[in-house]
Amino acid sequence: MTRQLEILPEDFGRALAVVAHPDDLEYGAASAIARWTRNGTSVGYTMVTDGEAGIDGLDPAEAGPLRQKEQIASAAIVGVDDVTFLGHRDGVVETGLDLRRDIARQIRRYRPEVLVTATYEPTYDMAGKRIINQADHRAVGVAVLDAARDAGNRWIFPELLDEGHEPWAGVRHVYVMGANPPTHAVDVIDHLDAGVASLRAHEAYLRGLGRDFDPETFVHAVTAMAGPTIGVRHAVAFGQIHLQGV
Repeated sequence: MTRQLEILPEDFGRALAVVAHPDDLEYGAASAIARWTRNGTSVGYTMVTDGEAGIDGLDPAEAGPLRQKEQIASAAIVGVDDVTFLGHRDGVVETGLDLRRDIARQIRRYRPEVLVTATYEPTYDMAGKRIINQADHRAVGVAVLDAARDAGNRWIFPELLDEGHEPWAGVRHVYVMGANPPTHAVDVIDHLDAGVASLRAHEAYLRGLGRDFDPETFVHAVTAMAGPTIGVRHAVAFGQIHLQGV
């Protein structure tokens, strides 16, 4: 029996997605983002790294700028034109104050009501198998949760005030991709084409995987699994986290 989820409330006007690498959002979540932007929601992207260590056989000095270019093109397909790269080193992202500060800065700058990130759990489910979650994803996911609260406290990272970034305590929810278990889902039947196209835009990265990978097959399969949880054909699932006091 399919576990039923709640329909994700779309009563927010601004959302910020913060993930470790270019392409992290495109394995399903981009279809939901396409829906939001087409409905008038402003969405920004923050990439903690440039993904420079992600293409075997391509020097990071070449891969980083290439993956930035692909991410910017990918984001534009789903209506996102605000894309920031924080420049942390791919593959060895460290949890700690520097990462929290950098993400809090982006939250204060963009002033979203909703944050989107990837699961920070050590493992996750993929096609019926339990997979080890990549270290960068874990580090970034936890830092996003911390930074969501840091952004609203003027006494945490007061140097951000000197930069002109006033506190922002307006984040109401964090939505986690790959959450186990998920709690909410978004109907994306009318936005699959944009989601698939946004994944295809990461052409060099997908080619560098060195194996057959069809973005349309993948996105359709993932969203078809989540669809029945809210009674539709295709959906994107998230875990909802409330900020304390909301």
